[in-house]
Amino acid sequence: MADSQSDNSPKSIYDFTVKNIRGNDVSLSEYSGKVVLIVNVASKCGLTQSNYKELNVLYEKYKNKGFEILAFPCNQFAGQEPGNNEEIQEVVCTRFKAEFPIFDKIEVNGKDAAPVYKFLKSQKGGFLGDGIKWNFTKFLVNKEGKVVERYAPTTSPLKIEKDIQNLLEAESS
Repeated sequence: MADSQSDNSPKSIYDFTVKNIRGNDVSLSEYSGKVVLIVNVASKCGLTQSNYKELNVLYEKYKNKGFEILAFPCNQFAGQEPGNNEEIQEVVCTRFKAEFPIFDKIEVNGKDAAPVYKFLKSQKGGFLGDGIKWNFTKFLVNKEGKVVERYAPTTSPLKIEKDIQNLLEAESS
């Protein structure tokens, strides 16, 4: 007997709807045809300053070439994103000058993990199996919405620029 789940199981990130930082629904299919970097972020992490700085550089450079960064605040790592959405947005936009979209604060691990994160982890497990290890774990998604690479929190965003360029240059199938 066929597993009825298999037909409905998500095929790409485009099958998900998430909430933005203002609490509005956003279908990730809006990013169809773009190369997307999905990052779980925190305001008070040792990696915050450098990651936001370099993510901004990448965003500036490639946002008009079909590249998007989606940032998901998460407080599951040493409580480094304690604020509410308004406070997070304030920090991200004012202190770190981020222009890319910031979404609703979510959980990335455990039973309450956001569905899109369950999908990302199922596509690319990390060193700790599926679990997200820390803030600023990065998932690179191609123009078809498929996860092609996962990077450790300590991987600097600028180190993945080449991978982004390669995906941007790839023809959509």
